[in-house]
Amino acid sequence: MNDRRRFLTGVVAAGAATAMTPAALAQEGAGAGQSAAPHVPSALPPNAQVAAAETATPGENGEPSRIKGVPGSDFMVDVIKTLGIKYVPSNCASSYRGIHESLINYGGNKMPEFLNCMHEESAAAMAHGYFKIAGKPLMTLCHGTVGLQHASMAIYNAWCDRVPMIVVGGNDLDASTRPPGVPTFHSAQDINALVRDFTKWDDTPVSLQHFAQSMVRAYKIAMTPPYGPVMISLDAGLQQEAVRGHGGEKLYIPRYVPTSPPQGDSGAVKEAAKLLAEAQNPVIVADRMARTPNGVKLLVQLAEALQARVVDQGGRLNFPRTHYLSAPASAIAGADVILGLELADFWGTVNSWTDNGENGVGINATRTKPGTKLISINSSDL
Repeated sequence: MNDRRRFLTGVVAAGAATAMTPAALAQEGAGAGQSAAPHVPSALPPNAQVAAAETATPGENGEPSRIKGVPGSDFMVDVIKTLGIKYVPSNCASSYRGIHESLINYGGNKMPEFLNCMHEESAAAMAHGYFKIAGKPLMTLCHGTVGLQHASMAIYNAWCDRVPMIVVGGNDLDASTRPPGVPTFHSAQDINALVRDFTKWDDTPVSLQHFAQSMVRAYKIAMTPPYGPVMISLDAGLQQEAVRGHGGEKLYIPRYVPTSPPQGDSGAVKEAAKLLAEAQNPVIVADRMARTPNGVKLLVQLAEALQARVVDQGGRLNFPRTHYLSAPASAIAGADVILGLELADFWGTVNSWTDNGENGVGINATRTKPGTKLISINSSDL
């Protein structure tokens, strides 16, 4: 009972305090201010020497440069600039500090421009989205094992969506020279293994000339249909060491030559055209077909020429939903010829699967009528 009375007394006192007039509150505050001790800051501002040490560029304060000559990362920037990459969205990290510094100071932070991100996954996602709009790939830098793990989900999304991006992971590979602590803990013999199952290609350059060849090749592979992310593990020592003679030969940058898009065998194309032309009820199913707006126009022309109904599975904006030939997925049931364009799962398109059938095993059933001809045009096998 006493505890309850003390509680109620406190409530009444608090209520009375809130009921005070503004004038009374101001008078009380003025009185308290006169008796209070002057405010002392908890931390003093840094002196000029400390401020310079914390904000100046290394080497500006008379410190000797750690690199005698041109750092290898400057040459790496020269290579990257030849590929026309516009942005490098990345989360800053020590394992790629060499190339980061060269991008800013040597490269002028232009073409590419470094975009500071708060997380590797959002950085890779920015590269994904940029390509979807601009049609050009970006490069993203990741820190060793931990940064690459953060980025892995967004890299996987790009892989599923057939979007190219160049992922470069900083890694202190040489155990005899790398610093102790975090640089050692966050390094690995093969960081590319973390994302190898959902990248098109990867490499670990061991020299500057090797990097030049790998970078151009990575860009070429990423931009060859089917598009996809590629991965390069970049040694921190290789970035920071001075450029040395490469077996007596001068370093050079290979010229990027785009690969011609793959095309079907002429005989197979003629056979497919014959089947479609003779079909009574052809159906076209498109998934990741249209890589450009022109792809939509070409599909409309093909559908109208064949008077074929089109099922758009939505992997891309392939076909106008308002077009009179646009059809639901059930349209394949009556088709005598089905043309699949870049289907992620052709089997699942023409078959159904019911979970938890007899004895807990799924039940398969066809969605098509007997004798239906199937034509697949797909680059995913390449």
